[in-house]
Amino acid sequence: MSLAMDAVGFLWLAGFKEACSLRRVAIFCSRSRILLIRTGQCFLLNGFIFLGSLFILKSVVIPILLWILPDQYEQFNAEHLYDHKAVMPFYALLRSILIELVYIFWFYPLYIFSFVLSTLWYNDIAKHAFEVLKSKESTTQAYGKNELTESQSISTTEIPGGFEGVCLGIGEQIYSILLLTLFFIEVFATGFIPYFGKAINFLLLSWMYKWNYSNVTLNRRLDFFESNWPFFAGFGSPCVIPIFFFSPLVSYGVMAILYPLFVLTAAGTQSEQVINSIRSFKGGPKKLPIFYAANKIAMSILQFLPEPSKTS
Repeated sequence: MSLAMDAVGFLWLAGFKEACSLRRVAIFCSRSRILLIRTGQCFLLNGFIFLGSLFILKSVVIPILLWILPDQYEQFNAEHLYDHKAVMPFYALLRSILIELVYIFWFYPLYIFSFVLSTLWYNDIAKHAFEVLKSKESTTQAYGKNELTESQSISTTEIPGGFEGVCLGIGEQIYSILLLTLFFIEVFATGFIPYFGKAINFLLLSWMYKWNYSNVTLNRRLDFFESNWPFFAGFGSPCVIPIFFFSPLVSYGVMAILYPLFVLTAAGTQSEQVINSIRSFKGGPKKLPIFYAANKIAMSILQFLPEPSKTS
């Protein structure tokens, strides 16, 4: 039991350490202009515009509204003594309505816009990061071990070529999207569990941050993920920690800034090498069926889809 707990602890620390190796971000950005631009765009949108707007609201707009529509009774003159009970609730209500309008017409649309656009940029960042890895493959073979390469056993594709490979790839993408959607619903639902909800939510979110960064079949990816869950929990921890210290909107903005950095760090992480080195002397934890429920629901949904016609 203690050996298993030691393995969990070492794998978690290894994942956390790999996530904090942000020098890989500088290496990737120095080798690809598009990566530098996309990372800067994420920071500009989510940091400067989104978090900047929240800062202006909290430090400028709300104080001005409090000054124009005050709450303190002593700010009223004696002639208002008999009607301040009617005026004050009106002021407070008016101020609340104005602030809510700012959220409805600015922050919520900005949040949706940022989420959609950032997701597209994250995918673009991951794609170009692996293009950098491929372009440097000959160099890494010449110089031996390189910090930007994933181990060959995990990066080797197992998808067949030709039309069969295309069909299999499309089907796998549909299944992967459906599985991830269902898993995110699970993550959202666990947040409502009293006391332990945030901790469970934290762990589930942590597991998501190295999902699509290995060019292998989905089944093998799931098995690798579930067999080494402490490593991925540790890897996702630095990016998810802000949810415990900030409001939901601020947490989103902070995570949206950090996420592209962790995408690049994940692309350059030699996860299988790190995990195998720890397992060789500490063993490994039991496989945790993280995606069991989402997988069962996804398979049940896919059964309702029409089967492709078989040609002779």
